[in-house]
Amino acid sequence: MHAQIVLFDGFDPLDVIAPYEVLHAGGAASQGAISVELVSAEGAREVVGGTGGLRLHAAAALDPGRAGLVIVPGASGRVGDPEDVPDQVVGAAGEWRPDESVPVLLGRTLRTDLPELLRAAMANPQITMATVCGGSLVLAMAGLLEDRCATTHHLGLDLLDATGVHAVAARVVDDGDLVSGAGVTSGLDLGMYLLERELGPRIAHAVEKLFAHERRGTVWRPAGAVPVTV
Repeated sequence: MHAQIVLFDGFDPLDVIAPYEVLHAGGAASQGAISVELVSAEGAREVVGGTGGLRLHAAAALDPGRAGLVIVPGASGRVGDPEDVPDQVVGAAGEWRPDESVPVLLGRTLRTDLPELLRAAMANPQITMATVCGGSLVLAMAGLLEDRCATTHHLGLDLLDATGVHAVAARVVDDGDLVSGAGVTSGLDLGMYLLERELGPRIAHAVEKLFAHERRGTVWRPAGAVPVTV
């Protein structure tokens, strides 16, 4: 199985590095049953993200025809409304703007080729789409999650709900071929859960021990009895 983690200008580094490291370790523990790479809509390039201007290298273009996992991170920036900050773009030389807000950074992805690539990936029955934090908002704002169950950072749940998504306040939400994680550190839990789901609990447990990290909360699925209010 191959995992493609998407980079875009303004990505949140922890949303990327946490699942990358978990899945990479899972590949080592399973003798190569899973591989992982960083990609972008534009192809191989240096991508700037984080509030500290971290630069990561996308090795290739996102391939919506390749079976496996596609993981979309959220953005890292100032919390606020889009109108709070001028819509400044990252220049060709990778100029970093530390004062941009998360909504601006997420919204800018809609003016790239990423939404159509994600649409094609979600139409591929051999792909499971996964998101961390604001990554689900990227999909939702592109109109790709209507009537689906997903989560995001707690500050974005209302926006997720406003796009027609069934927003769930859970650490990890499994909606079949869509698996989403909540706030930034949930990228660890998302990665661990994907390992368990795709490669089995022994591999996931081995990586848990290696990273000294125990997953939090119950993975929410749209199944079982509906609880009453207590």
